[in-house]
Amino acid sequence: MDPQKYSAPSAGGGKNTIRAAIMAVVLAVFAGYLLLWVMMPTNPYKVTWLPVLRAKTASTYFGTTQGATYLVFTFPILFIAALGCVYLHLGQKSKDNLITKRGNGDNRTATWKRPIVTKGLGIVSRIELAFFLMFVALLIWNLATYLRISFPKITPKSAAKSGEKVWEAKLDTAALRLGLVGNIALSFLFFPVTRGSSVLPLFGLTSEGSVKYHIWLGHMVMALFTSHGICYIIFWASTHELSEMLKWENTGVSNVAGEISLLAGLILWATTFPRIRRKMFELFFYTHHLYIVFVFFFVLHVGISYSSIMLPGFFLFVIDRFLRFLQSRRSVRLLSARVLPCQTVELNFSKTKGLSYTPTSIMFLNVPSISKMQWHPFTISSNSNLESDKVSVIVKGEGKWTNKLQELLASPSPVDRLDVSIEGPYGPASTDFLRHDLLVMVSGGSGITPFISIIRELIHTSETTKSSTPNILLITAFKNSTDLTMLDLILPISGAPSELSRLDLQIEAYVTREKQPATQENKTTRTIWFKPNPSDAPLAPILGPNSWLWLCAIISSSFVIYLILIGILTRYYIFPIDHNTNKIYSSSSRAVLHMLFLCVCIATTSTAAFLWNKSEKSKETTQIQNMEGATPVASPNSWYYNADRELESLPHESISKSINLHYGERPDLKRFLFDRKESSVGVLVCGPKKLRHEVANICSSGLAANLHFESISFSW
Repeated sequence: MDPQKYSAPSAGGGKNTIRAAIMAVVLAVFAGYLLLWVMMPTNPYKVTWLPVLRAKTASTYFGTTQGATYLVFTFPILFIAALGCVYLHLGQKSKDNLITKRGNGDNRTATWKRPIVTKGLGIVSRIELAFFLMFVALLIWNLATYLRISFPKITPKSAAKSGEKVWEAKLDTAALRLGLVGNIALSFLFFPVTRGSSVLPLFGLTSEGSVKYHIWLGHMVMALFTSHGICYIIFWASTHELSEMLKWENTGVSNVAGEISLLAGLILWATTFPRIRRKMFELFFYTHHLYIVFVFFFVLHVGISYSSIMLPGFFLFVIDRFLRFLQSRRSVRLLSARVLPCQTVELNFSKTKGLSYTPTSIMFLNVPSISKMQWHPFTISSNSNLESDKVSVIVKGEGKWTNKLQELLASPSPVDRLDVSIEGPYGPASTDFLRHDLLVMVSGGSGITPFISIIRELIHTSETTKSSTPNILLITAFKNSTDLTMLDLILPISGAPSELSRLDLQIEAYVTREKQPATQENKTTRTIWFKPNPSDAPLAPILGPNSWLWLCAIISSSFVIYLILIGILTRYYIFPIDHNTNKIYSSSSRAVLHMLFLCVCIATTSTAAFLWNKSEKSKETTQIQNMEGATPVASPNSWYYNADRELESLPHESISKSINLHYGERPDLKRFLFDRKESSVGVLVCGPKKLRHEVANICSSGLAANLHFESISFSW
């Protein structure tokens, strides 16, 4: 059946019409942008389109080539990003008026959304696999077309004029073309890791779910650029011109800059492979900052005009990165920590009521006393609707950083204050859990964390709308019985049994390494309250996910100011020297000035917008700080009073009625999933790789058409 909706105000229909029109424009512009990539290696583009375009855009303000590149490759993507902000803003305003009820979903796309487990790519949907293959086909098409057009022009006679053999001339041509194709992958590389981007949610993607695209693109970029470099080294060696490796031309391509860029990329690439990344995360984390060296010298290598092809993705990434820097400069008010006996800590932070987020959102934490540089992602376990003044994450000690945090808080004399900086939260623009009749959540260990936020969201929905919500089956596996205390965190601290009673919740909990309940002494959960600091502030919304129009203003204004400054620089400084010949003024100096102006424009506009929003929210921040005071003691109805209770006293009693405990065995996932008779079953999984693949294989088997694997990634 079709999903039913509550009636919305008439304004909602107008907004939906505007959003549909915006999406139509976005798709048209993006289709044209992709068409350019398809046509780029062909003769019509090189012989007809490009010369005409450059002739019409040549000026004393942007030179002979820069204007065409900005118009064709830079402007379309930034235009899409700006329109995307407006689209998401309108959706943000209207989403509260529409509540999608359960239904069968869209059966037309269900087949395409089913997961496929591949050896190299992991768990992907058929849609993702199709787009991946199309992108690979685009790269192959470009390389094949370049070579098909170039190779016939290489003859023994033409090669002899350059003192080369035919194979050497072809190798030279192939090396250049490999670099050109690598730039295509590089142009898309930064989109998936722009966490606050409007481009990703515009197409229904999230930053955490898109990291795998960044990984795929990164491998493609480095494979192509490495081949590009190796081919040139072989070419120079065979023609006895290895001295070319040491040349840094005043104009044109700089070989030394390209080699530095490639070397930085190779070091970065070497640490990204799973075995190294998991065993030496710190090495991976720190070497990944070499992307700055990689991009900087790449621009010096090819020049600012050609590198402007990949500018849009990097431009949006720099804006996002600087906004995150501004957000994380101030420590966030840490209210309390709940230390569980299973090497797990729940951290509770103060937040402004204007900060909202969706279930399965994540945020990045930095604790300077552990590491000033490292940022670690954690899934948010709280719900912004149920808990309007706080945000919580659950941290399980499973690595060096998390174990150090555990030691700080679990010691007999824990710290009374902890400086914490936060980036985020980041998450999906909306969720669609209500469309299912049943939600099956499968977790392993700390993988239960994102499901806590979903359950709390359903509690809020059942309380506020009084409408039916999907039944919930939570299948969770733990190594030891002490880990079962994580189930006590399903309800918020101020939760009451009545809130849970409206949900049809069934929990199948498995303790895999114990044959029977442990007889060890019961360990209670300890709550630690931290002293407030006047310099700490509640977590406030970052410009972007909570302020799309401000992000649109930053993108638009920074790019316009950049164009004005570059126009003035070129017209009154570079042009009198170079006269648009591109043969006198240093290409490297031009590139450095462009990058400097770009960074200055982004920093100026972002800082201005950030400070303006900060002043607007300062009153709310001050009120929150005054309300918190210096001690958690408060009235019995307050949140603080409730938080002082033993964790087991209230949540455990209400939750335990829904739990079936199993010791010494693992869940039979096939039985649980195939036995479900509901018409629409949403299946979510979070945990070890083996568990995720097992669930994905079951859902993709085709033996149960009612299973819908939700393509939500919880692994950063």
